[in-house]
Amino acid sequence: MVKSMTGYGRGEAVLNGRSITVEVRSVNNRYLDCTVKLPRLYIFAEDAIKTRVQGALSRGKVDVFVSLDNAEAEQVVISVNKPVADSYYAALVALRDQYQLKDDISVSLLSKFQDVLLVEKSQEDMEAVAADICSVLDMALADYTEMRAREGEKLAADVSERANTIKQLLAKVEERSPKTVTEYRAKLEARMREVLANTQLDEGRIITEAAIFADKVAVDEETVRLHSHLGQLDEMLSSGVPVGRKLDFLIQEFNREANTIGSKCTDLEISRYVVDMKAEIEKIREQVQNVE
Repeated sequence: MVKSMTGYGRGEAVLNGRSITVEVRSVNNRYLDCTVKLPRLYIFAEDAIKTRVQGALSRGKVDVFVSLDNAEAEQVVISVNKPVADSYYAALVALRDQYQLKDDISVSLLSKFQDVLLVEKSQEDMEAVAADICSVLDMALADYTEMRAREGEKLAADVSERANTIKQLLAKVEERSPKTVTEYRAKLEARMREVLANTQLDEGRIITEAAIFADKVAVDEETVRLHSHLGQLDEMLSSGVPVGRKLDFLIQEFNREANTIGSKCTDLEISRYVVDMKAEIEKIREQVQNVE
């Protein structure tokens, strides 16, 4: 089943006294690019979150937002960073003595300086919190994946409809093409007879040469390849694995064959079919940009 790279999912739960909310959203991108935004105190969970996301999709620009309310589960160890506190204290004493200040150096003053007090979570608690976050992340990813699948169904339906239009146009090209080759050969024969009217040439040679040149405007090979590409497209759309990159390449091949048909055939009717075909191919290309 085709999945879209655009999606949104949300998960929330209260685990071990913590209220955890995780949101996942993504847009199309050539490769997988995951950004995690969570409180600084819980940055230790970032790698585990990214690993989970990498297992859920293969490409797209993904943003993961994590928020926690742990009023009931705050288990931290607060300690004094003695070297830093000593440095601040020494600097304050020097400042006081230098300028003969009378202010006392208090605990409340020292504690306000950065990194004097260290707030740490125990390793056991960090692992528990990371596991809880990942559990809620799984909920968000399930919701997110469901949305991507729904969007993917819409994309696949639109691409299939446009592929059917291309098949119909291709059938018209195949119906018209033999007539254009015959007409072109007849024109060549007439022109060669006109130019070589005063020259003795074998009539069979004229017919043979005209046929050789006329074959150069035949598009049988291109139409066969386009049919093959259309078959591959159908298979990819029903595949259960990510096919976005393969579809990107396949659509390039669609364009290549359509351009070749357009350049080989000067017939006005076929040219119109090719223009319509290329318009549908371009619309498919735009849709494929959002397929994982």
